[in-house]
Amino acid sequence: MLQRLHEQADQEHGPLSNLATEDLMRLAVAGQIFMTCQTALSAGRTSPISRIARNVGSLNRDTHYPEGDVYDQETASQYYFHSHRHADEEHGHFHTFLRARAIPSGIRPAPYGGRAKRPTGRDAVCHLIAVSTDPEGHPTSLFTTNRWVTGESFYAAHDVIALLPLFRITRETPCQTTNAWLTALLQLFAPQIAILLRARDARILSWKAEHPKGDAFEDRNLEVTSSMAINPQLQIADVRDELERRGLTNLS
Repeated sequence: MLQRLHEQADQEHGPLSNLATEDLMRLAVAGQIFMTCQTALSAGRTSPISRIARNVGSLNRDTHYPEGDVYDQETASQYYFHSHRHADEEHGHFHTFLRARAIPSGIRPAPYGGRAKRPTGRDAVCHLIAVSTDPEGHPTSLFTTNRWVTGESFYAAHDVIALLPLFRITRETPCQTTNAWLTALLQLFAPQIAILLRARDARILSWKAEHPKGDAFEDRNLEVTSSMAINPQLQIADVRDELERRGLTNLS
C-alpha cells in the first residue's frame, strides 16, 4: 500500500524507484489486468465509455454515464463518466469516489472553517481522482479537483492516498470489463495519483494565501487543482524495467 512513496519523485528513476518491491509488483499485476481489459474492449471494437454510455458519439453536457452512476454495494466505490470541459482539452472524464461508509473511523474530513454546507453521513463521498480520455476511451491524463466540483467531503491528501487501495468495482453491470479496467487503472497509477493529491493540497493552500478573504474550497475560479498526462503502456514498461533493475525478471 505505497509503503515508501516519497513526496518528490526520484531524479534518476522516477516515482517507481521509491516503492517497496511488493507495491511495485501490485502495479505490475494491475498493468496486466488493465491490458487484458483493454485488449478485450479493442477486440470487440468498443471502448470503456461506449460500454456504459449510449450514443457515446454525442455525449450530453454534464450528463452522468451511466444514469445513476456505477456504485458497488460491497466496496462502497463509485464512478461516473461525463463531458463538460473544453472540447480541445479532452473528450470526457471519469470521476471516482469512495463513500464514507467504507472509510475507516480514524480517517476524517479535513478541517473546514468556511460557511458552505458539507455533506455528512454514510453516503457522503471522497473524490479520489479524475481520468480524462480521448474519443476512443484511451486514458490521457489524471487530474484532481477543488471540493466544490464534485460536492465531496474533502479529505487531506495523505488520507486519500491511504484510501486509494479500497477503490474496487467488483460488480458485473453495466460492464464488468469497464469496471475492472478503471479499477486496474487507478491501481496502476497509484504513485502518480499520490503526487497529484499532494499537489492539489499545495495548490489550495497557495490559493488561500493569495485570496485570504475568500473560501478557497468553494472558489469557482479554482477548479482543476493538479493534472498529469499519462500513458498506461509506458507506465507498464517502466514498472517492468524497475522490477528488472531489482533483479526480478521472471514475473508472470
